[in-house]
Amino acid sequence: MPPSVVYAGTPEFAVPALEALVAAGIPVRAVLTQPDRPAGRGRKLATSAVKASAERLGLRIEQPTKLGDPSSLAMLEALKADAIVVAAYGLLFPAPVLALPRLGCINIHASLLPRWRGAAPVQRALLAGDAETGVAIMKMEAGLDTGPVFATRRVAIAADDTAASLTLRLALEGATLLVATLGAIAAGTAAATPQRAEGVSYAKKLDKAEAPLDWSRTAAELERQVRAFIPWPVASTTWQGAVLRIHAARALAGATAAPGTVLGIDVAGIEVATAAGRLRLERVQLAGRGIVSAPEFARGAHGLEVGRRIDAGA
Repeated sequence: MPPSVVYAGTPEFAVPALEALVAAGIPVRAVLTQPDRPAGRGRKLATSAVKASAERLGLRIEQPTKLGDPSSLAMLEALKADAIVVAAYGLLFPAPVLALPRLGCINIHASLLPRWRGAAPVQRALLAGDAETGVAIMKMEAGLDTGPVFATRRVAIAADDTAASLTLRLALEGATLLVATLGAIAAGTAAATPQRAEGVSYAKKLDKAEAPLDWSRTAAELERQVRAFIPWPVASTTWQGAVLRIHAARALAGATAAPGTVLGIDVAGIEVATAAGRLRLERVQLAGRGIVSAPEFARGAHGLEVGRRIDAGA
């Protein structure tokens, strides 16, 4: 008989694993997800991607604000699940919860641990220019992503990957790996290997303050920033004092000028000088408007011309 689980997750990354568990016939006693929160311009309460999936699947849903209080602990004890499976849940697991299920708490982490422990492993891997990343199935302990690892799967990072596209691929790989590994854990045939002490790095949470492009960096670095910040917080510069978000860009080699200077405008985009090489802006969004191609933006941006700084004032 397959092990029963409580599943804890919140964003889109966590949806494929939940659906894979159900498809594999693994009993999901309940789904934990973050409470509904205001979102969008209307600040209406929005449900998480995992909650929406759990509703479609007809699963019990619990949305505690924290897990350390007596009521949450009593709820988890009453479910009598063999394991708690966690994927980007967003709440800390106190020691009593970690110790509760007989098979432990098992986490799907989107990196090849010990590289990129922490909240934003996909984005940090892209920013760093890593050639590959992956997913790890690990046993949770009190430290931040420090637990022993049951299984990993490597994933190559494509030249055009964004955080959105790479996260989706990792989520699908993690779902498949989870189902296979959970069965081995239940059977007692999965060995958890302690993480190496070398090569530890931390993927700190993203901040809106990281979004602006620094034109004194190289074109390759800025392209990675653009790709890493899709879908949030979206890399940006300014145009006539307004925020100009960059949704697609490509690093190019070639002669440059003072960083931030517009070097060319054509049907392919707007080329901007950097410390090394040029960055071709391909899709942009002026604050309060929709996403358009960079050439379309340039046609309506009066004063945008070769030799002028992209971030110059009005």
